[in-house]
Amino acid sequence: MLQLAIAVLIVIAGSALCSGTETALLSVPTLKARQLAQSKRPAAIALLAIREKINRPIATIVILNNIFNIVGSIVIGSIATKVLGDALLGLFSGILTFLIIVFAEIFPKTMGERYAERVSLWVAIPVRGLTWLLSPLVWVLERITAPLTNSNQRPITNEAEIKLLATLGYQEGIIEDDEADMIQRVFRLNDLTAEDLMTPRVAITYVPGDRTLAAVQAAVIASQHTRILVIEHDLDHMLGVVLKHELLAALVQGKGEQPVTSLMRQVHFVPEVERADRLLKKFQASREHLVVVVDEYGGVSGVVTLEDVLEVLTGEIVDETDQNVDLQALARQRRKRLLQTRGFGKQ
Repeated sequence: MLQLAIAVLIVIAGSALCSGTETALLSVPTLKARQLAQSKRPAAIALLAIREKINRPIATIVILNNIFNIVGSIVIGSIATKVLGDALLGLFSGILTFLIIVFAEIFPKTMGERYAERVSLWVAIPVRGLTWLLSPLVWVLERITAPLTNSNQRPITNEAEIKLLATLGYQEGIIEDDEADMIQRVFRLNDLTAEDLMTPRVAITYVPGDRTLAAVQAAVIASQHTRILVIEHDLDHMLGVVLKHELLAALVQGKGEQPVTSLMRQVHFVPEVERADRLLKKFQASREHLVVVVDEYGGVSGVVTLEDVLEVLTGEIVDETDQNVDLQALARQRRKRLLQTRGFGKQ
């Protein structure tokens, strides 16, 4: 009887260890494993190696689990037949099945999922060692099952999951509301284009390039923009951009007879479909804060500033010099008045 009890205990303990280990390893996300591996602990590094190539370790655990269940059941059945006889064998088989389901499957898998990180770190190094020992057998099984299991590797996460994690993190108090909001806003960068962010052409401040500084003084002082475009004949013939403070400084220094082009800087052009994230990189690379947006025919549609792009992340930025917060709304009002003046807005 003692021999039978020991055999049952070994089978249940071995199967429980395999079940709990498998569940724990599968419950630790790859991203979490990478974070743990930054500590340079051997167990954490082994865990990351397992998570990045999970197929072989899991195959090793499954092989061991089946050895305990199948071979162990055969051995236990043989011992039970001798000890209990045929009369009690059916009852013993029912009790053994119940014990295996509860203590070798349900309980260890529940504990493995609940304490996944801790259990995974405990078993990572032994699992890697067993995987190496059983690698020939695992290799044969991989070749047999390859036609059924080969598939393209899927990404470990996606945009929707990160957004959801940010929301859940805020709801559970892990991150602040402004941090969650910022994460959500970051993903808007590649959803918005220059056309969505630009100040339309009807709201652009510009001066003719052939004028002197004195001739454009009133327009410069009245402008609420820090950068003023320089044109040739019309807005579709853009020459460059000048900084308002440089124009005013030149006027104060008595250089009013100089042409506007003497202070002009180069201006860059982008298409209407340019994404906001790419615009941000362009601003960083060129060290400029303004680009001109052109349509598919090369005509000027508007301008986008670095501030326009940053407002996607931070919300509306308004300083003490801003007379109109929403220049796009101002442009729509101007367009409407222009159409009414020409008779197009009459019913």
